[in-house]
Amino acid sequence: MELGKGRAQRTRQVLLFFVFLGGSLVCSETWSYSTAEEMEVGTFIANVVKDMGLDVEDLVARGARVIFDDYKPYLRLDPQNGDLLLNEQLDREALCDLTEPCILHFQVLFENPLQFFRAELLVKDINDHTPTFLNNHILLKISEGTTLGTLFQIDSAQDLDVGKNGVQNYTISPNPHFHLKLRHSDEGRKYPELVLDQSLDREKESELSLTLTALDGGSPPRSGTTLINVVVLDINDNAPEFEKPVYEVHVPESSPLDSLIIKVSATDLDAGINGELSYSFSHVSRDVRKTFEIHPISGEVYLKAPLDFEIIQSYIINIQAIDGGSLSGKSNILVRVVDVNDNPPEIAMTSLTSPIPENSSPEMVVAVFSIRDQDSGDNGRMVCSIQDNLPFVLKPTFKNFYALVTEHPLDREIRNEYNITITVTDLGTPRLKTEHNITVLVSDVNDNAPAFTQTSYTVFVREDNSPALHIGSVSATDRDSGTNAQVTYSLLPPQDPHLPLPSLVSINADNGHLFALRSLDYEALQEFEFRVGAKDHGSPALSSEALVRVLVLDANDNSPFVLYPPQNGSAPCTELVPRAAEPGYLVTKVVAVDGDSGQNAWLSYQLLKATEPGLFGVWAHNGEVRTARLLSERDAAKHRLVVLVKDNGEPPRSATATLHVLLVDGFSQPYLPLPEAAPAQARADSLTIYLVVALASVSSLFLLSVLLFVAVRLCRRSSAASVGRCSVPEGPFPGHLVDVSGTGTLSQSYQYEVCLTGGSGTNEFKFLKPIIPNLLPRDSEMEKAPPF
Repeated sequence: MELGKGRAQRTRQVLLFFVFLGGSLVCSETWSYSTAEEMEVGTFIANVVKDMGLDVEDLVARGARVIFDDYKPYLRLDPQNGDLLLNEQLDREALCDLTEPCILHFQVLFENPLQFFRAELLVKDINDHTPTFLNNHILLKISEGTTLGTLFQIDSAQDLDVGKNGVQNYTISPNPHFHLKLRHSDEGRKYPELVLDQSLDREKESELSLTLTALDGGSPPRSGTTLINVVVLDINDNAPEFEKPVYEVHVPESSPLDSLIIKVSATDLDAGINGELSYSFSHVSRDVRKTFEIHPISGEVYLKAPLDFEIIQSYIINIQAIDGGSLSGKSNILVRVVDVNDNPPEIAMTSLTSPIPENSSPEMVVAVFSIRDQDSGDNGRMVCSIQDNLPFVLKPTFKNFYALVTEHPLDREIRNEYNITITVTDLGTPRLKTEHNITVLVSDVNDNAPAFTQTSYTVFVREDNSPALHIGSVSATDRDSGTNAQVTYSLLPPQDPHLPLPSLVSINADNGHLFALRSLDYEALQEFEFRVGAKDHGSPALSSEALVRVLVLDANDNSPFVLYPPQNGSAPCTELVPRAAEPGYLVTKVVAVDGDSGQNAWLSYQLLKATEPGLFGVWAHNGEVRTARLLSERDAAKHRLVVLVKDNGEPPRSATATLHVLLVDGFSQPYLPLPEAAPAQARADSLTIYLVVALASVSSLFLLSVLLFVAVRLCRRSSAASVGRCSVPEGPFPGHLVDVSGTGTLSQSYQYEVCLTGGSGTNEFKFLKPIIPNLLPRDSEMEKAPPF
């Protein structure tokens, strides 16, 4: 960029050199051209060829160009036709400011041969600027005492345009106080001045707003405005005035010190120091100065000393307001002292009775008291009351005396203490009240019998208890108090005359604890009932009773007792089992009982000892002894089984039963004595032995015939019942002993006994008939017992 500027400067120097060298070649005639400002670029100005008498071909051949004095390219020369065209928009105000006319000088240069033609360009002004004031607001301060006709000069407006396009006239908004006057300066410019036509009054209008308008002569004309603020300065031409000639205020006598009584206010139409007011008392008495004070600036009147309505009922206070110009205004304040309710009622208690018995009759006097209030009128009238929902009532007696009496009977058990608040309220404004609290206690009388917590008690005692065992408690409460609530417990005579109650239980008279005097036996006495009584110590004494039921709980104190086989030391019973018996064959059943109850009497059976283990088994729940497998010829003929019977108690108790089993081939085999009986039989003589053998042989033949007969009948019955095969029993057992129950045991509807007589030496069997007839249908399928 700097390089370009250097080149332009060198070009200007060369051109000036040629100008000075060829001064003699400059044409003496000057051509004048004109154009309006703000014209668009390319606007036609003139034709050089026509004005200078040249040919168009000479422009290019001779190197024609346009040069302005300030070397700015305002115009350009079209070499094709010789037209001078506007090269940029021209701003007259920027080129010439306020100079009129605005002329730009330039030369038309021909380089070969060198020749200059002088010309000038007149830039005409257009109305493109609006008159403007230097300040948007013009402030004028004028005293309200200014003489009429006084002139006030105002700054003129500025307009960048010239001639008729400049400012030509001024106008002002209509107003009654001023008119506008125009003056001309030496330079021909116009200046506006305000002329006062009417006196100003600050108290009526302290400030005026005027609009000054400047107009130019353009077409259309342009205008500019400014706001003239006229501030009217005050003079002290008004005295202070109070809002009221007399202020009346009512002040309660209980008003605190330094409280605001009233605020007075005066106004002064003047301003500034002329309107600044100060307040003060004027010609007041000593009582007023001692009781009140006034603030000099705000006009607030405060209380300095207490008021007393009984001494002074009203005050008159003279006040004045003085402005800065020593003008003053006066007024009066009438203060009326108002009596207030400043004394609360008083309560004086004369008598009080406490405690009072709960069976007191209504209208019993509990307290007597008096009330008073030092105020008068409504402030001295009083109302006396107590809380609601109390069994008491207030009754006035004479003057201001009251009696507190009972309204209905009392009940100490519901409420034994009353906190009574006596409230006295006056009728003043605001109302004052005084409260006095008294406590009335209610003493007890024996009007409540003891009450058991339950109408009946159930006590559980395990048998075999230790003597003097605490087995339970009864409890009774008495709503009374003191000795009236002290309860003594006792046993009442039993309703059952055979019940030895004194030897069974006892009761603690103080706390109701029950004790078992001796050990109880569940098997002898399972439960018993008795009644207990509770009696207070009142006068007269009151009592009540409750039922106690004692349940004796069973303990496992009895061992199982075996009913079958009998264990009484007599000759043992021998159970006969045919060798052809299948597994699960019922040999016999151990029957036992337990004197206990519940789970203590639940019995279980197990095989404790056996001559040949694995041959027999015992069912745990019913004691049935069954074969566990098929019998063989190699199995011993005699077997001794020991069955353990055990209950389910804690700890469990048990007993044993010994069984003797004899394996026979059918029931014709002669009876062989057990080992225990062998010595006795050895002492028999040989003749007896022969007789027994012979008798046994005959009996065997008879039994075999019976068994064959029974087998035939059973086969026929099985065929009738569509049974595929028939099982012939090995011995001559009657039909009612066959196991037909679904559980594989003998039917519980039978009681049986199968015993081989041990001491007679005979082979006879004894069968017991069933007590309950067999209800099984004849055509029902007989089931064999499942294998053990």
